[in-house]
Parts: sequence; C-alpha cells; structure tokens
Amino acid sequence: MFAEFIRRLMAPKPTRLSVPDARLALAALLVRIARTDGDYADVEIARIDRVLMRHHALSPFEAAALRREAETLESEAPDTVRFTRAIKYAVAFEDRVGVIEALWEIVLADGVRDVDEDALLRLVAPMLGLNDRDSNLARQRVEERLA
Repeated sequence: MFAEFIRRLMAPKPTRLSVPDARLALAALLVRIARTDGDYADVEIARIDRVLMRHHALSPFEAAALRREAETLESEAPDTVRFTRAIKYAVAFEDRVGVIEALWEIVLADGVRDVDEDALLRLVAPMLGLNDRDSNLARQRVEERLA
C-alpha cells in the first residue's frame, strides 16, 4: 500500500513532499516516537490525534484516519532517518520547532519520560536542523502546557 511512498523516502535525493505526504510522514514519526518505549498507550494515540487536528486543522475523524495510515506506514518503513529527512525538506525551518514540540507532546503524554524516547528525540532534533537547546526549550514549553 505504501510501497511508492517508502520508495520515495528511501531515494538518495528525495523530492519535496506534497502536503498530504508531509502530513503522513509527520504522523508516522509521531507514531514511531509513541511506539519507541514498547507501550503504544491509548493516551499517546489520543494525543497524536489531537496534535494532528491542531497542526493540520483536521476533524477528529480525519485525524484518526491519518493516524491509522501512519501506523501502517510506520510499521512498514524501518528508517527513522528517512522520515525525519522528508519532514525536514517538507517543513520550513521556522516551523520545525513545532515538530519537535509535537514529538515532545507524545513522549510526555503518558507521564513517563522514557530513556529510549529521549534518545530518539536527541537523534531526530539535529536531523531537523535543531540543536539540543532548541529541543530542551520545546520540551519545557510542552511541560508547561501539560501541567
């Protein structure tokens, strides 16, 4: 189902993603971060849906449908680097902090800051062109919103 999409992500020089494909890549990255700790909890699923609704002005039904597609894509595509690279090409630099904030929302959704999730975020942030300080500030803003 996603073979063509995955092929484009795996290309040595991927082309800029369309808006629907960029949404799907971001959603798949959100699913990946939620699954990283081995517990894909209902609270994380609900948070992914809310993030997708807010970032893309989707209805709850549309967000859930996008997340379900992303779950399938995430399970078929093993390479986090390709997702991140695709998002980097698809999202303007000034909007990438919002991507990191969305990822932190998912990490913190279940109330547990897992070491594997932290490690994945430390890997992803520089691939998006952001440094540790940007990521830490994004995490702090999310923690304040969730408190």
